[in-house]
This record gives sequence, C-alpha cells and structure tokens, in this order.
Amino acid sequence: MTDHEVGVGPHPEPWPTGDHLDPTLLAEGDRRNVVDKYRYWSREAIVADLDSTRSPMHIAIENWEHDFNIGTVVRNANAFNTAGVHIIGKRRWNRRGAMVTDRYHHVTHHPTVEEFVAWAASEGLAVIGIDNLPGSVALEHTALPENCVLVFGQEGPGLSQAVRDQAELICSIAQFGSTRSINAGVASGIAMHTWMVQHWLDRIDDQPST
Repeated sequence: MTDHEVGVGPHPEPWPTGDHLDPTLLAEGDRRNVVDKYRYWSREAIVADLDSTRSPMHIAIENWEHDFNIGTVVRNANAFNTAGVHIIGKRRWNRRGAMVTDRYHHVTHHPTVEEFVAWAASEGLAVIGIDNLPGSVALEHTALPENCVLVFGQEGPGLSQAVRDQAELICSIAQFGSTRSINAGVASGIAMHTWMVQHWLDRIDDQPST
C-alpha cells in the first residue's frame, strides 16, 4: 500500500471469522472511509453497530435549491452518530460531499416543512433552528434540549420563514470576522458538537477516532 492509499489491503490468511465480516473485503482489501474498528465489516454490520449507540439528536436541512452543503451536513451527522438526517424539500441532493457516509445513516425525506414539523411533534422532538438571525440566542450560552432536531437552512437565504415560524428556538453561532455567515456544513458541525458536549460525551465509552 502506498502512502496515498486509504484503508488496508487483503487480510492475511487464515481469515478471522464472524457474521459481521465481509468475505469480499477480506479477500480484496478495505479502502472505505471508515474508522479502523470497522475494517472488513459489512455495511449492514456497521449500521447495526452504530444503531446501538446513536444519540437522540436528529439533524434536518432544507433543500429547496439543491444546496451543495447538504453532503457535508450528512457527513457531519455520521461523524457525530446522530439518530437521523432529514431532508426537507426536494428529494434529490448532492451526495458528493457526504463521502458515501449516507450509507451508514438513516436519511428521511419530508416534502414540506409542515410534514417535517408534524413528524418532529409525533416524536417529541423540539425543533431548533440554527441561523444568525435577529432575535436569535447565542448557541454558546444556550442549553439545547436533549431530545431535539437541529435544522439548517440553505446557503444564502438561510432558514425559510416557515421553519422560523415553527422553531421552538433559533440559535446563532458567534463569528469574529467580516463575513456575514458561515455555510451550513460548517454550522452543522459546530452545532452538533455543542449538543454532544452538553448531553452525550460522558455516555460514550468507546470513541473510535482513527
């Protein structure tokens, strides 16, 4: 394997055994973008293992204009092992930024804000908008609900008025430069990490970071 190759090559024989292992990956190598713990595991086994430790935090992003940031939001949601990702608006979205991490997550589509809000209410989840808007509260000084769905808007217009009207709370992220806003991909990572620090870090025994 060269320095530029990702992952590992074919597993030396004799192969390890277990229902979680993928014979094809053992024979050919595993070049996927997964942590070392999941090398040679089948996709189904990885999803099942992640399901056993997912947090109750959900993530949603509005998709009215095919925002290229959605893939990054999905990738962040995988990194923080959220309960689910919800796409509001158009079903199709740019998956390139997700780096195939959507294969290890649960992605749900809601065609309208109304349907999304109804779903959140049925699950007992507080709808929390993340956007730098007049009247928003500082994320850095706000206790986020444990059972919530963090919602992000489109690049440029931000959260739609429909989501603003339904959100229990809208939080802003402190900035210190000249730009008016940061994109949804960056904002989602900051907001998810904030929730994790507040509610989940002390519950995680195994944090696979390599």
